[in-house]
Amino acid sequence: MQHAIIPPYEPKPHEPIRPPTIYVEKHLIWEYRQIVRNLKKEGPLSDKELNELGAEGWEMSGVAQQSPLTYYYFKRQIEK
Repeated sequence: MQHAIIPPYEPKPHEPIRPPTIYVEKHLIWEYRQIVRNLKKEGPLSDKELNELGAEGWEMSGVAQQSPLTYYYFKRQIEK
């Protein structure tokens, strides 16, 4: 036996969503770096290498793999 659940009140129509407006005064400029590793000939990036990149301001933004190659993508903000 199936029963319909009826709410005790008539739902009101939803108001439109009004997300907050965020103003950015500074235009961000990025530079990008790609590192390609052949995993059959050399290993993936080590913790030491990743930490060195991070110390230089690089942030990993993606990884892609097409065997045997692995592509590491980094970005960092340029100050102008």
